[in-house]
Amino acid sequence: MSEPDLLRAAIRDVPDFPKAGVLFKDITPLLKDPAALREALRRMEERWRDESVDAVAGIEARGFIFGGALADRLGIPFVPLRKQGKLPWHVARAEYALEYGTDAIEMHVDAIEAGQRVLIVDDLLATGGTARAAAELIEAQGGVVAGFSFVVSLVFLKGGEKISGYPVQSLVEYGE
Repeated sequence: MSEPDLLRAAIRDVPDFPKAGVLFKDITPLLKDPAALREALRRMEERWRDESVDAVAGIEARGFIFGGALADRLGIPFVPLRKQGKLPWHVARAEYALEYGTDAIEMHVDAIEAGQRVLIVDDLLATGGTARAAAELIEAQGGVVAGFSFVVSLVFLKGGEKISGYPVQSLVEYGE
């Protein structure tokens, strides 16, 4: 099986989750398959190995899985970007819009140093709100966004438009 097919085959469709009419892309079968997980991490590492990246920031929660492993493979620090109220020390926050209301992500104020090039990692790019907030959070702390890496991109939701201008890697894309 070719590389993209191996990953695509390990992603399960779950209809009507979290609400009716939504076709959820579930990556837990990919996490269960050691060959697929290794392949996803290999492709991420291959893409970013020769870039000037000083740290990897993973977006809670599944971004921690891929981001932490990628940071280890690249030999650089991992920075958790967490949901509001989950970090125990001084934090910086970025808010983003939801369908009804807002949400926020946070990171420790000392997680990165000014000028550090940070790769932002998450499992899925949908509408792009969380990714955009992550970029704003990194940049507000003086960091430079080196790019984004996603396992899955739902292209039809046009989330890439919110992070245009940055290098973006998506291992598996759905719809146009």
